[in-house]
Amino acid sequence: MPVNLEAPARGSLSPVAGVDVGTARAGIRKSGRRDVLLLRLAGGSAAAGVFTTNRFCAAPVQVCREHLAASGGAIRALVVNTGCANAGTGARGLADARRSCEEAARLLGCAPEQVLPFSTGVILEPLPMERLLAGIGAATADAGRSDWLDAAESIMTTDTVPKAVSRAIDVGGRRVTITGIAKGAGMIRPNMATMLGVVATDAALPRELLGGWVREIADSSFNRATVDGDTSTNDSFVLVATGASGVAIDGDGAPGAAPLKAAILAIAQQLAQALVRDGEGATKLITIEVERAASQAEAAAVAYAIAHSPLVKTAFFASDPNLGRILAAIGYAGIADLDVDRVELYLDDVHVATRGGRHPDYREEDGQRVMKQAEIRVRVDLGRGASSTTVWTCDLSHDYVSINADYRS
Repeated sequence: MPVNLEAPARGSLSPVAGVDVGTARAGIRKSGRRDVLLLRLAGGSAAAGVFTTNRFCAAPVQVCREHLAASGGAIRALVVNTGCANAGTGARGLADARRSCEEAARLLGCAPEQVLPFSTGVILEPLPMERLLAGIGAATADAGRSDWLDAAESIMTTDTVPKAVSRAIDVGGRRVTITGIAKGAGMIRPNMATMLGVVATDAALPRELLGGWVREIADSSFNRATVDGDTSTNDSFVLVATGASGVAIDGDGAPGAAPLKAAILAIAQQLAQALVRDGEGATKLITIEVERAASQAEAAAVAYAIAHSPLVKTAFFASDPNLGRILAAIGYAGIADLDVDRVELYLDDVHVATRGGRHPDYREEDGQRVMKQAEIRVRVDLGRGASSTTVWTCDLSHDYVSINADYRS
């Protein structure tokens, strides 16, 4: 079961003007479930994205990059399939990804480079193109009939609940809507951190601004979430602006820019945390805060050393306050001149370590009290500077092994 996470109520998700949602059941891997999503965008829409740094990046990631460059971000549709990642599929995979864009473009009356393809699922297997193309046709016919909850359900793989969030803000007396969806429960590590995320707004944003925002927002949300330390071949995060609300933001200094960016970031952070809450086999959400580091990179190195340690993660699963494991992770994070006498370690309200050793007031029962919670905060004060960062992770349970051992069966 996910950690304090429930499926969103259908009525809590707001339609975004300029986006029509279509879904289909194509039987790509499992019959009877939604596994193809098409988002039809109004003319004049713009999109920008950030993608995995994995060198074995999937064919749809490569095609997305090509199409964003070729179209200048003037995108008319997003097409997503689950069940097959189309990664490690060579020239055939690229041809199949392009063929899916061509089919969507034919049905929608736009250019193929105005379609962005996404795939998620098993790596090293070819797409079942006959079923996928039929699914694209069915999803196109359904466009405008499905809603954002249907969209969130259609992109799930090992997720146990759909992940979707909506917000609305007022800009100059006009309502601006933002809705986002994401999927991912395993192979979650920064660069990118989510296997797939889409956030759409009906405000108008220039493509250059959109490109800057998507990178900044990813770095403060999806790139701060990690489940198991594995970076997927298919990770993608796309920000879409349709302009259908009539509200235009032409730069960071424009009226409404700051609250809109903050609302998009809040949605992305909520979705990123949802990925961790629904991490494969997760029983606990762990927030790791590193402060007073010499640089952002240093703070992140310490946070990820803790978040990726199997010993730390299994101790959290067992509610075992074996907190020396956290100190060990801090120590091997790569800070050559770290003065351990200046490091302070806290577990929620419990001061665990100080001046290179155990805090004199720390008691094992206090540590265990915190470790039994479903949500836990680890705070590390390095005493070296003014930089800080936050990373979200989860524990490592028996179920994680079972889920991944049985993934293809």
